[in-house]
Amino acid sequence: MEIFIDTANIDEIKKYSKFGIIDGVTTNPALIAKEGKNFKDVLVEICDIVDGPISAEVVSTDTENMIREGRLINQLHKNIVVKLPSIPEGFEALNVLSSDGIKTNFTVVYTSNQALLAAKLGATYVSPFVGRLDVNSTSGSDLISEIVCMYENYNFDTKVLAASMRNSIYVKDAALAGAHVATIPPEILDQMMNSELSNIALEGFLDEWKKLPKEKRNYFE
Repeated sequence: MEIFIDTANIDEIKKYSKFGIIDGVTTNPALIAKEGKNFKDVLVEICDIVDGPISAEVVSTDTENMIREGRLINQLHKNIVVKLPSIPEGFEALNVLSSDGIKTNFTVVYTSNQALLAAKLGATYVSPFVGRLDVNSTSGSDLISEIVCMYENYNFDTKVLAASMRNSIYVKDAALAGAHVATIPPEILDQMMNSELSNIALEGFLDEWKKLPKEKRNYFE
């Protein structure tokens, strides 16, 4: 499973890129606004840091302007993926931008039928919002499984990008359900890397090591 980081914060992107686990980045209007910087400048800087898919979202809700914005965003960098919302106007814009050869991420997907239509229209990614579904007593991992099954049935190239990862368990469940990608906030990446039991075990090992006479452990000193 590919791992994208879900943020527009340059410092966070630099930090986690050093671990070698980041394959791409997803942003949205809220994340960009949070940084208080110019939209274009933020995206170009992200593209300079991560050599992978960088999702940037249109802000219009009518078809004509979604298409216009999508084409403008696409011109920023070869790695840009244009995010479109799963509303009727978004489907129409998706059809046009896919025909243009522009990579797309069809986002805020909540049903397998939306995902099916998006794949039929040539979406590069679809982003089911797992966490928000679970909050409303619907299984997000079940939705991922359904979409993955549909895509395999018809050999669609569209990738399932699990979004709204609200804790590390969501990431695990998305991987088990067969998601091709998960986009993960920085704080959830921290949860994935850390375990209290790992820290306790390591402390025990090092405590025993310190009991060894210094002259017998000077290889490291």
